[in-house]
Amino acid sequence: MNRLFASAACSMLALALVACGSQTGGTAGGTARDQIRSVGSSTVYPFATLVAENWVKGQQGARSPIVESTGTGAGIKLFCAGVGASHPDIVNASRRLKRAEYDDCAKNGVNEIVEIQIGIDGIALAESVEGPAMKLAVKQIYAALAAEPFGQPQTAKTWKDIDPSLPATPILVLGPPATSGTRDALTELILAKGCDSDPKMAALKKGDEDSHKKICTTLRTDGAFVDSGENDNLIVQKLTANPNAIGIFGYSYLEENAGRVRGIAIDGVEPAYDAIAGGSYPGARPLYLYVKKAHLQTVRGLREYVGAFADAWGPDGYLVKRGMVVAPEAVRSANAAIVTNMTPLDPAGLK
Repeated sequence: MNRLFASAACSMLALALVACGSQTGGTAGGTARDQIRSVGSSTVYPFATLVAENWVKGQQGARSPIVESTGTGAGIKLFCAGVGASHPDIVNASRRLKRAEYDDCAKNGVNEIVEIQIGIDGIALAESVEGPAMKLAVKQIYAALAAEPFGQPQTAKTWKDIDPSLPATPILVLGPPATSGTRDALTELILAKGCDSDPKMAALKKGDEDSHKKICTTLRTDGAFVDSGENDNLIVQKLTANPNAIGIFGYSYLEENAGRVRGIAIDGVEPAYDAIAGGSYPGARPLYLYVKKAHLQTVRGLREYVGAFADAWGPDGYLVKRGMVVAPEAVRSANAAIVTNMTPLDPAGLK
């Protein structure tokens, strides 16, 4: 009986160890997974896939990382769902992590998150090269896309209804879905600023933040703004088919399709490399990777794959050729140190 009891106890202990390994990303053999998995931004997607392609070439026997374009918001939800082999190792993001998202991560045991800025991008408004050569201001963009511009009913059907200097073409903007970091950046960098150009809206923000957010960031749903999903290449195709339409996507897609679409100046500034790098373009924004520190020891090649971004994000790196705007040297140096040390993010600065 003692032998049977001991054997049963050992079996139960072995099962418990396997279960614990599954929850923490490890197994009895130490390696939970031999293939890196990242999710997130469609803007970061082409950069992440290029790094994956180049990295795997130098890794004998390694499997190419899985990179999924889910949108920043949806990717963060997947990333924050837990630690272990069934959860992503990296989320690519076209905006910074929010404090509420960090707290959701922590609730699910994702406690040490490494934040790495890999470069800069710009939210580009673009039209077909056959289009009317639009030039817009943030106030005009907000007035055209808001459900209740400046707290009033939305009545504009054409761009001329917004401003007599604009063409009398129907307002049709093909943009990112609510799960996209590009949508969040559009809201923060363009719509909110256009809304606050009215002193009454700026005053409302101080007195009634919820009402201000609703008026300044809610997009119209009558067909003038079309949620076009996470496939930015599809937006480019639709622009070439309809010269009067405007598309919203990352700068890299604008550069990649320069013969088919052109950028629209915002407040007199073109969505060009130097303007984005220097910060004069209104839609400039940083791009990030978020990495689970708990997965560094259990997912083969994860540390090295992340390190490959730092090797490629400089002025002479191959990411520039794909359309990434290089971050200032001080930013690159600081983030290279984070990559080397895998220093966890301090959430105190998150909003």
